[in-house]
Amino acid sequence: MRSQKLPWVLLFLIVSAAFCFGQAQPDSGTGVEGVITVSPAHPGPTREGVPSSAPFANTAFTVQNENGPVGSFITDNQGKFRISLSPGHYTISVKEPRIRGCGPFDVDVVASRMTKVEWQCDTGMR
Repeated sequence: MRSQKLPWVLLFLIVSAAFCFGQAQPDSGTGVEGVITVSPAHPGPTREGVPSSAPFANTAFTVQNENGPVGSFITDNQGKFRISLSPGHYTISVKEPRIRGCGPFDVDVVASRMTKVEWQCDTGMR
C-alpha cells in the first residue's frame, strides 16, 4: 500500500516544483533602489550653507505595472528605499500625496540588476 502512494507523492512534488519555478519571482538583485528628496525644503531665497533639498522621509509609495498594484515601500529617514521587482515597466506613486509635485515616476527594471534612481519632488514653496 505504501509503495502505491509513493509515485503519486513524487509526481505531486515534481509538478509543484515546476509550477513554482515557472512563476515570475523577483530576485533580490532585481528591482529599484534610490533616494527621493523634496525641494525647496524651506520657503524664501536659498541661503548659503543651508541645503535647499531634504529627504522625503518615512513616506509610503505604491508600485504598479500595466496589470495594477504589485507592491509598496516606505522611504527611510534619509529618503532611501529598495524594492525587489521582476523585470518590467513600473509606475511609482506616493500612496497619500502630501505635496502635489511628486511623481508619478516611471522606471524600467532589467533582469539581475538593481535600477538606481534619484527622484526629486517639488514642494511648491517659493
